[in-house]
Amino acid sequence: PEPERADIWETAHMSSDKFRFPTITAIVIANMVGTGVFTSLGFQLLDIQSGFVILMLWAIGGLIAVAGAMTYAELGAAFPRSGGEYNFLSRIYHPAVGFVAGWTSVTIGFAGPSALAAMTFAAYATSILEVAQSAWLERALAVGLVVTLTIVHAGRRRNSGGVQVIFTTLKVAVIVAFCAAAYLLIDEPQPVRFLPSAGDAALFTDSAFAISLIYVSYAYTGWNAATYLSSELENPQRTLPAILLTGTLVVTLLYIALNFIFLYAAPMADLRGQVEVGLIAAKAAFGEAGGRFTGLVLAMLLISTVSAMLMAGPRVLQVMGQDFRLLRITARVNEDGIPNTAIYIQSALAVLFILTSSFESVLLFAGFTLALNSFVTVFGVFVMRWRQPHLERPYRTFLYPLPPLIYLALMGWTLWFVLVNRPVEGLFGLGVIVSGLVAYWVLSRGAAPASNSPSSKELS
Repeated sequence: PEPERADIWETAHMSSDKFRFPTITAIVIANMVGTGVFTSLGFQLLDIQSGFVILMLWAIGGLIAVAGAMTYAELGAAFPRSGGEYNFLSRIYHPAVGFVAGWTSVTIGFAGPSALAAMTFAAYATSILEVAQSAWLERALAVGLVVTLTIVHAGRRRNSGGVQVIFTTLKVAVIVAFCAAAYLLIDEPQPVRFLPSAGDAALFTDSAFAISLIYVSYAYTGWNAATYLSSELENPQRTLPAILLTGTLVVTLLYIALNFIFLYAAPMADLRGQVEVGLIAAKAAFGEAGGRFTGLVLAMLLISTVSAMLMAGPRVLQVMGQDFRLLRITARVNEDGIPNTAIYIQSALAVLFILTSSFESVLLFAGFTLALNSFVTVFGVFVMRWRQPHLERPYRTFLYPLPPLIYLALMGWTLWFVLVNRPVEGLFGLGVIVSGLVAYWVLSRGAAPASNSPSSKELS
């Protein structure tokens, strides 16, 4: 590698100022618990009215996420560099494949969900406060949230990590308190069956179940967030697997509990087709005034989601800047080691989504492209076991090959239904891949060889 390129990587790798287990676990949880769980149920109820099937939907989504996290843990421990799929796929397949994954993460994978969470926060806030509905007011609130958090995360590491831990701790505590209070205070729960009944089995093979799993998969997106900051984590080979599994299991339990309470508290007819299901359930459980207060608190939880996205996403752009001369500006860090330039770029893309795109279009497009990225990465664990059987692996996937096979089967089934039933989103995803390949061809002319990229001998 070129001396200046190596210095960038060595400085980031050797810095003693690292994020610790609680901070990165908080980032995983905050990345996951966001827009999806507070909006998806209304869309699922359009075609599925069984409480048992709905909860199984979220349980299967959790199974997919846990299986993926167990697989990513092996790759993250073997290749402890920031960048997530960009790092993994460059090593497993080819730098071009890694670049396309990084390109997707930068342009869609983090900017899109950041925008969605900020837009949901603004929608909840205006509804709860009974402010006159205005698209521009909602967008102004969303942009203001992104800009404020950008200033926080582009500054000092201590402030950035501290803010994330505080908001995520509050998020988990509020969700647990909300579920417990609603369950205890509701005198007449909704007549929803949460045990299997006749006709439920047929729903599991229906296309509506697969389409609903798309929304659930998006809600679980973020279980791999820790791999985007591996270089800034203390002892990543030992702690990364525990972080991924802890964060994913906690969120799975929270999601099942939340959706149980939503169905337990509010009539399906009121929830069906609605975005603000949390607010509707809160009003049903606590009355108008209590519901508005609780809804406002739930809206505030989305702050940690935007915050986590603005922490994890720019690290992908940072490591891409370390490897490509034409992107080198994105690898710059401040005196505290924070990639502030990459954070500014990531935030600008999120603001662009807020100002130009609708909620549904961003949701479907981001969900499909992120799932495709993860699918190719999980398959990569088989490739690495075959090509480099003697590679040092501080952590090996528990019960291998069962977790990656479960993930690939369920996620592959979901992606297939997206392509069949939502071809526009599929074509857009292919368009992002093509544009990434074109960008790689242009930028590779000025690329510096990555110190952790596979050599030409390995690739052959």
